[in-house]
Amino acid sequence: MAVDDKYISYRIYLVAFAIFLMAIAIAVKLTNIQWVEGDYYRELAKERTVRNFVIPANKGNIYSSDGSLLATSIPKYIIRFDALAPKKEAFEQNVNALADSLATILEKSAGYYQNELRKARANNNRYFLVARDLSYTDYMKIKSFPLFGLGPYKGGIIVDQKTVREHPIGKIAERTIGYERKYQEGHSDGKGIEWAYKDYLNGKDGRILKQKIAKGQWKPIRDINEVDPQDGYDVISTIDVYIQDIAHHALLKQLQDYEADHGCVVVMETHTGQVKAISNLGRASDGTYYETTNYAVAESHEPGSTFKLVDLMTILEDKVADTSTVYDTKGGIIRYSGKAVRDSHEGGYGKISLARGFELSSNTVLVQAVYENYKNNPSKFVNRVNSYGLNKRLNMDFKGEGRPFIPQPTDKNWSNISLPWMAFGYGVSVTPMQTLAYYNAVANNGVMVKPQFVSEIKEWNKTIKKMEPEVINPRICSQETLLKLKEVLKNVVKRGTGSKLYSKDFSMAGKTGTAQVNYGKSDGSSLYYASSFVGYFPADHPKYSCIVVVHKPNTAKNNYYGADVAGPVFKRIAQKIFTEVPSTNEIKKLDKKIPKQEKSYNEYFVKLQKSQQLIPNVKGMPGMDAIALLENLGMNVRIKGIGKVKNQSLQAGQNIIKNTTITLELL
Repeated sequence: MAVDDKYISYRIYLVAFAIFLMAIAIAVKLTNIQWVEGDYYRELAKERTVRNFVIPANKGNIYSSDGSLLATSIPKYIIRFDALAPKKEAFEQNVNALADSLATILEKSAGYYQNELRKARANNNRYFLVARDLSYTDYMKIKSFPLFGLGPYKGGIIVDQKTVREHPIGKIAERTIGYERKYQEGHSDGKGIEWAYKDYLNGKDGRILKQKIAKGQWKPIRDINEVDPQDGYDVISTIDVYIQDIAHHALLKQLQDYEADHGCVVVMETHTGQVKAISNLGRASDGTYYETTNYAVAESHEPGSTFKLVDLMTILEDKVADTSTVYDTKGGIIRYSGKAVRDSHEGGYGKISLARGFELSSNTVLVQAVYENYKNNPSKFVNRVNSYGLNKRLNMDFKGEGRPFIPQPTDKNWSNISLPWMAFGYGVSVTPMQTLAYYNAVANNGVMVKPQFVSEIKEWNKTIKKMEPEVINPRICSQETLLKLKEVLKNVVKRGTGSKLYSKDFSMAGKTGTAQVNYGKSDGSSLYYASSFVGYFPADHPKYSCIVVVHKPNTAKNNYYGADVAGPVFKRIAQKIFTEVPSTNEIKKLDKKIPKQEKSYNEYFVKLQKSQQLIPNVKGMPGMDAIALLENLGMNVRIKGIGKVKNQSLQAGQNIIKNTTITLELL
């Protein structure tokens, strides 16, 4: 027995010692967690239960040159319900009244909301969706409803906010205004002004602290933000809504009439290079037209006869021939290395001057003039073309600018037909915007300016940055050459290929172009025509330059020439800018393509005053629209009632002072 007792005592001591060692280890570990690693674990616990969330800053607005809103940020709200937050007594007292109130502004019945709220309570749902995509007005109403009016902790209301980008004028110039897309992976992309000027527009994001209430569900800890977001700057574009409307509908009509595949039009202010209108329309499968691609900037293609101005300028600058030099059109056909160059007029034009050949767009005349004078030294001709900048991109702010191509004599693909083919616009490739910039330089007394889409960056009424005209080439050619070029460009419209456009009451100058596209492909069915007209107006004192390009007009219409397809668009724009009022009769057709909400914003937002320093008149507006408008102008808005604005505490026409509070009475 004594031996057994002794053995048992050893075992007890051993177990006790082991427990003692474990106690020491636990004490050491606790001490280590508390004092050595305490900060780390406390931060980890906090991170898993409390987290800072980003509040995206409101983007700055994009305005037209005349003060109309082109793009603006509209707040949208999501309401959820933490069914465990209210006490049982408060829930039972208010749930029926809450359901009745929700039914007054949402789509479901009071019975539906009462059942859903009770079901959420029974299922311990802490993130029940009440409504999404609410306007500020509806959000304020719901926030004051029974139970929700008690706040997030006593009433259970959870509010999330997002910002939606709206285009008040609808789909017009949509591709130029552009967009910015942000992806969950952290990267982003975009197009147009929105993307090019994102660093100014985006502002600085804010922060809000939220607490985790369930898996994937977070609730704000308090009503105020940790860091308030800072709004982005406003961008003032060069677009003029009046001219944009004219250009868009003139192009749209012609595309529809000729069942064309796509087209573009650009109107640019001659002296500054400011783009006053740009429309890019492509045909959808249902036959309607949309802004799909910025063809004017991105599409590099063979220009055809509009390139002949390059020939004439080069010949006159090098003084190898003059406008009076006579050429024989040789029956309307000449051959180089077995390849035929033909005039559109069967039989040619007989013997005519170089100037007349340009006016009639004679391929045989211009090709002979170039080939005879530069065949032994093609580099001399090509170097002149390069000096005009046509071999380089314009380096515009928009990404995706098309790459021009001017063949060089040093290229391995240069051949005996490269030079004559260049002379009538084949084998070369330029964008419509490049062609316009070149013609605009002639209108601008030889000064080539870069096309410009933004004139100013502003913070309310304070200018942050002003974009001055950017000169690409201060002297594209001599004054003597310019005078001759301007004369023949006027004569193109008076008595040349553009004579159908001539008006004794209104002067225009320009050049027609008709190019075969895909002519080198083995599949003949892929060949089509690109019709163009580029020039300026008025002819003697140019204020605007303009280019119109229409791709793939239906040849069954028996007419695909630039003067007939693109020319009328040019003429309509020129005449309407100076002699008529804006056209609105075709907007009804386009309205079918514009979402209902965009129409609502179009109706109210484009009425903004040209000066953004004045308080607008919002009486009669729906409360949601009025609040969004005023908040985007930097004002704090308080509302009383629901419905449309009956009265405003600050009268229209007063100067806006940032963060001033304005009270709206709604009825």
